[in-house]
Amino acid sequence: MIEFPELLIKRRSIRDYEGKAVPLEIIRKIINESCLAPSSGNGQPWKFIIINNRNIIKRLSDESKKNLLADLENNPDSEAKKYEETLRDPNFNVFYNAPCLVLIAGPRKLLSLYVDCALLACYFMFSALEKRLGTCWIGLGTNIKDPALLKEIGMPADCKIVAPIIVGYPKSTPVIPERIDPQILKIVT
Repeated sequence: MIEFPELLIKRRSIRDYEGKAVPLEIIRKIINESCLAPSSGNGQPWKFIIINNRNIIKRLSDESKKNLLADLENNPDSEAKKYEETLRDPNFNVFYNAPCLVLIAGPRKLLSLYVDCALLACYFMFSALEKRLGTCWIGLGTNIKDPALLKEIGMPADCKIVAPIIVGYPKSTPVIPERIDPQILKIVT
């Protein structure tokens, strides 16, 4: 078992995975453990879609890329601008060809949805690492708008994707990027 301080040090965003599938029972265990995360008013609003099919993951990637590029056409100042060259590469998969994708979603109208799901996503990534799995939260993967595709993957119409997380057995783990010192604005005693 990995001690918590070691989890903090070893949790990295993994974008290169071995070809083997992640057993569904392990994903279910990670989800169950991550549901111990706190949420506003203990509402526990999160919902999950597990996709263990690389063809569907690729279709979701293509859909997200198409929508991001369309957004760039309509809004040249879009945050996606810094990814434009990568998004135009037909070989780029938003989900890095990972063997598993877990979509963390919840009710569109819930004010605390992003905070609640972000807390859960952190628990998810730590639980996965404890099981020697790699993860990466893919912000570019939230741009899935095709109603037929959303229906196919089981996304309820009143929900939205908050945290698309890829999961797999890492080929390697990147080194810790340089960290800046915390910026404590003031200590009030």
